[in-house]
Amino acid sequence: MSVVKERILGAITVMSEEDSTKVWEFIEMHFGFPEEVPTDEEIRIIEAYENGDPEYQPYITHEQLKKELGI
Repeated sequence: MSVVKERILGAITVMSEEDSTKVWEFIEMHFGFPEEVPTDEEIRIIEAYENGDPEYQPYITHEQLKKELGI
């Protein structure tokens, strides 16, 4: 990481929440990083996954999938 990026990260680390919000708004305006807000359905699905709902748990491992796809 460059020295400039390290200095930016350091500055953000010690900023107040209010100042960091202002910096983020500046970044969004000048560099076009839109903040995606999850829908209610997406939040429900994430919560179901995190709570172990079987409908949202993987049924195959990464290794099994790679083998099945031949990669």
